[in-house]
Amino acid sequence: MRVSFVSAHMKLTLYDNLKRSVAHLVYVFKIDVAPAITGRPRKIKKQEALVLALYQHTSTRATKRSVYEDLKHMLKCSYKTLVVAMNEAGMLTLRLLFLLMRVGRKNASRVKYTDATDLPVCLKKNADIHKVMQDFAGFGYSAKGWYFGLKLTMTRDEEGRILGLYVTPPWMNDRDIFRTINKDIEGILVADAGYVSKQLEEDMHIEGKRWTLIRPYRTMKRLATFGQLEMYRGRFQIELDFRSLKLFFGLVTSLPRSVNGYLSNYLHALLAFAVR
Repeated sequence: MRVSFVSAHMKLTLYDNLKRSVAHLVYVFKIDVAPAITGRPRKIKKQEALVLALYQHTSTRATKRSVYEDLKHMLKCSYKTLVVAMNEAGMLTLRLLFLLMRVGRKNASRVKYTDATDLPVCLKKNADIHKVMQDFAGFGYSAKGWYFGLKLTMTRDEEGRILGLYVTPPWMNDRDIFRTINKDIEGILVADAGYVSKQLEEDMHIEGKRWTLIRPYRTMKRLATFGQLEMYRGRFQIELDFRSLKLFFGLVTSLPRSVNGYLSNYLHALLAFAVR
C-alpha cells in the first residue's frame, strides 16, 4: 500500500512539473492555445494533450494505454479521446520544436554535430504486410543491419541544443540531407565518414562563417590537427542522444495505427528530450 502511494505521488509530481514546463513554453513563445469559439468543447485541451504526450515519453510509458491507466481518474474521458487528442497535439509539438531550434541557433556554441539514425516502423520480416507507413517507409541499412522504416537526421551543438531535424525515407542521400538541414547554420559542422565528399565541403563552406569537418576514411591519407581530432571525438555526444531517445524517450515504436500516430510519436519524443 505504501509503495502504491509513493508511485502515485511520483506520477502526479512528474505530471505537474511537465504541466508547468509546457505552460512556460507556451507563455514565452506567445502561442495561442485558446479553444475554438464554435463547435463542441474539447474533452482534452491542446495544452493538456501535449502535457499528457510528454508524460508518456518522459515516464518511459511504452503505450498511450498506460498513460490512460495512470491518469484516468483525472481525464474523465474515453481512451479513444485520449489517443486522438495526443495525436492532434503533434502540430503544437512541431511548432514548439521549430521555435526551440530557432532560439538554439542564436545561442549555439561554435561546433555542431550532424548524424543520422534508423527509425524502424516494424520488424524487417513484417515489412511486406505493414500497411500504415508503406507510403513513407522503406528498406535502409544501418550499423545493425537492414531495417524497414525511416531515417532521422539531427544537428546539435556541443551543449546539447537541437538545431535541426529531418525525417526522411532511408534511401535519401545523406549528403543532400546534410546540405538541407545545415543551410542556415554557421560555425564548424562535424560529421562522420559517411558524409565524405570534397564537393560537399566546398558547397557548405562560407569564408569566415562556416566550415565543414568530415572525418576521413581510415584508408585516406590525410593529416589532422589535435583540434580536429578533439572535435571528431566529440561526435559521441550525438550518438548518445540517439541512444537516449530510443531507450528512454520512446522514439522508436511499432504500435501506432495511423500515420499521424507515428509522426506525433516522433515529435513528442523529440520535444520531451529537448525540454528534459
